[in-house]
Amino acid sequence: MHGHVPGRNFEVVLRYDGRRVWVEVSDTRGEQRPPEGPAPAGPWSAEGGRGLVVVEAVAREWGVRDRPPGHPGKTVWACL
Repeated sequence: MHGHVPGRNFEVVLRYDGRRVWVEVSDTRGEQRPPEGPAPAGPWSAEGGRGLVVVEAVAREWGVRDRPPGHPGKTVWACL
């Protein structure tokens, strides 16, 4: 929802290295970053924004990085 720009898509990449699963979701909204720090208290009562609460609960680690030059936006990644 937050990363959608009309006329541009998002990209999902899944990798497995024999021990871990890596999930990467890239979109063109580089100015829309996930909040830093733990999820706010009571996230289940919110009308939206629970995706990263779930990621935080199941991932070993996760983060966000800029996409490479020539590809606008960001990539949110998680290691499971």
